[in-house]
Amino acid sequence: MTGTQTMTDAVLWTVIIGLAVGSFGLRFLFLGFVGDRPLPRWLLRLLRYTAVAILPALVTPLVIWPKANGGEPDPMKLAAAAVTFAVGYLTRQVLPAVLAGALTLIVPALLF
Repeated sequence: MTGTQTMTDAVLWTVIIGLAVGSFGLRFLFLGFVGDRPLPRWLLRLLRYTAVAILPALVTPLVIWPKANGGEPDPMKLAAAAVTFAVGYLTRQVLPAVLAGALTLIVPALLF
């Protein structure tokens, strides 16, 4: 589809149903088939890092290639990402890291 074409209702519902089936299938794989058995230690260790990897995976494209700036990185967003990373690395906690990054974006906007 090009940028000027609209999505039909049939295509939209096909995508929604496909995503729902895929999401259910992934959850059922772990809960339905494996839910009553103990998982290996190595897999449990790897699964601990899944939540930690999701936030950077969602935020990185918005910092590096922001659509609002035409794909040009914004120095304030880069600074907020660096502060968030540094505070997260030093404290090993998500909430202080996110708050520090948010303050890095908000405080200069309030002052200037």
